[in-house]
Amino acid sequence: MLTISELGTPTWLANAPSSTPTSTGSAAPAPTSASAVAASPAAGGTAIPPLSQITSGMPTGPTQAVSSTYAPGATPPVSGAPALPSTFIFNAADWPAQDVPPPTDSAEVAQWMTELDGFDIPDLDPTVDGTCASSPAEALDAANRGWWSCGGYTRATDIVACPDKMTWGVSFDDGPALYTQKLLNFLGDKDLHATFFVVGSRVIQYPQVLLEEYMSGHEISVHTWSHRPLTSQTTAEIVAELGWTRKAIQAVLGVTPTTMRPPYGDIDDRVRAIALAMGLVPIIWSRSPSGLTFDTNDWKVAGGLVNGTQSFGTFESILGNATMMDTGFIVLEHDLYEITVDLATGYTLNAALNHNPPFNLEPIGQCVGIPTSNLYRESNTNTSFPYTNNTSGTNSSVTGTGTSGSANPNNNNNNAAGSKSSGAVVDFTVPGLRSVLAAALLMLGGYFL
Repeated sequence: MLTISELGTPTWLANAPSSTPTSTGSAAPAPTSASAVAASPAAGGTAIPPLSQITSGMPTGPTQAVSSTYAPGATPPVSGAPALPSTFIFNAADWPAQDVPPPTDSAEVAQWMTELDGFDIPDLDPTVDGTCASSPAEALDAANRGWWSCGGYTRATDIVACPDKMTWGVSFDDGPALYTQKLLNFLGDKDLHATFFVVGSRVIQYPQVLLEEYMSGHEISVHTWSHRPLTSQTTAEIVAELGWTRKAIQAVLGVTPTTMRPPYGDIDDRVRAIALAMGLVPIIWSRSPSGLTFDTNDWKVAGGLVNGTQSFGTFESILGNATMMDTGFIVLEHDLYEITVDLATGYTLNAALNHNPPFNLEPIGQCVGIPTSNLYRESNTNTSFPYTNNTSGTNSSVTGTGTSGSANPNNNNNNAAGSKSSGAVVDFTVPGLRSVLAAALLMLGGYFL
């Protein structure tokens, strides 16, 4: 064996982990004020409320219809990708219940479980709920487990930063949703593209929005079916979460992503091994050398935990930290709610575009140099994929204070991206880790070179 519905408050926001560490660190003040970047009206003529009025429970505005329809057989903007499949028609009998973990006793999950054959999935007990406080024993072993939620530990196969300084990897989680089109219209007007980490339950609810994302040139990635912390789930449950989301995306678009993002960033070596065995490379958002996570906290506004002004204050810290990093970065934002879309289109994206010195805004695959065709299994030009892997090295040691990064394609010393500033270096001497790296290299066509 080798070793390796209208959209209400979703269950995952109501039950979001509250004790995941989010160290704020210190940051230089951003040079741009919120009043200077607010876009009112925003793209598409929809007014954006003043920042002080963006709060939980605020009045909602009109939704926007998809701007284009795409016929089956249309050619997507991805070299080598198949034509669009037949129009997706939802049939409840074909899918698990939405917003809850899928059952593990289905024929589909049994088939997907065979993808793990030949891989050594680390024998790590599930956490209680993906937080340090609820799993103290696992928290004490976080470094050995490679647990991101509890200490920020990453591995060489995680993508956590753009290699080029002042490059912003733009991404949005948890859609598609009612107000995603408002965001897509803004991005189109600004000639920007992003990576959308989509939830399977939402894909089957808003297939036309997913089509709009894909056909507009945005990148599509897996974000599980029900948005539960993956370290809290059994191996079969993780396979079901990833498998059903892949299946939903493929049913609508005709392609299967080769990347994923764990909800809440909750990943450890067991989750990594499962994802890699299923052909999905993990992508997380960045941490600064001081430990600040590049999380805009927009979801906290929708959840009533902070207001828009406080969220934008967090974002100002992100901008300040970004200018002091030796690499680029990946930012966490969401398109699930109108509130989060308003913050993005009215404030955060404009602040980045108007920043001095300017940021280069790119989708994550582009910013790390992955050929667009390799972001989808059906168009991947690398004949070595699917691949065999060796995950015995996923228990590699990480030096420093619990923050490391993905391998830097511009770094010939095999240090982690951002390690120059954080002091965290992946130990490539651990047996097997080079094989993990080589496997991801084969799949993504040279990202780690």
